[in-house]
Amino acid sequence: MRAHVLVAEDDARQAEVVRRYLEVSGYRASVVHGGRDAIEQVRLTRPDLLILDVMMPQLNGVEVCRVLRRESNVPVLMLTARRDEDDLLRGLDVGADDYLIKPYNPRVLMARVRTMLRRTRWAPAEPDAALRVGEIVVDVRGRHVSSGGRRVDCTPGEFEVLAAMAAAPDRVFTRAQLLERTRGFEAAATDRTVDMHVMRLRRKIEPDPRRPAYLLTVYGVGYRLTDGSR
Repeated sequence: MRAHVLVAEDDARQAEVVRRYLEVSGYRASVVHGGRDAIEQVRLTRPDLLILDVMMPQLNGVEVCRVLRRESNVPVLMLTARRDEDDLLRGLDVGADDYLIKPYNPRVLMARVRTMLRRTRWAPAEPDAALRVGEIVVDVRGRHVSSGGRRVDCTPGEFEVLAAMAAAPDRVFTRAQLLERTRGFEAAATDRTVDMHVMRLRRKIEPDPRRPAYLLTVYGVGYRLTDGSR
């Protein structure tokens, strides 16, 4: 079955270009032109990936992503004409997994799409399906996370960060290494991209996010995942 990609873009001409590129690349593609329509179609069709423009009528892309993250883990690739870092980080903070700044090369967009789909449900199953680090369990095959026996819902980006570190407990990962593992490239990324994933993960897996026991900062270097027995 071909992966289904939903495109939410208010510019009809640009949306058509993206749709054609997706179909030529072998994906099923559908298009909506407003924020509320994007939410409705995600609920109805459960796409494998959402390409989401920030500036849209009805609801903007940030609001759409905020609504969807309460009920869906659909991977979100956000398109934005804004280059301000705070705007980009706002999108990541509400749950977007990646972003691309307009104007962009459609071939670069397709590379992002392939990477995101390969690293989510369309990726081949890992041979080691369960990674355990203390009370944290990362089910690679089922793409589930639990902490202390409690199910934790993660975005695809958060899951990849946590799975990378769970596969090598106590190893120190730099931000660049985690970006490479979660996205496969560093274009348009900042060091704070991983920081935002880590901040959200701490809210979900740590007993006290202000005093993390599992997901630790190694100052000046990056992060490491421990079993909490330090």
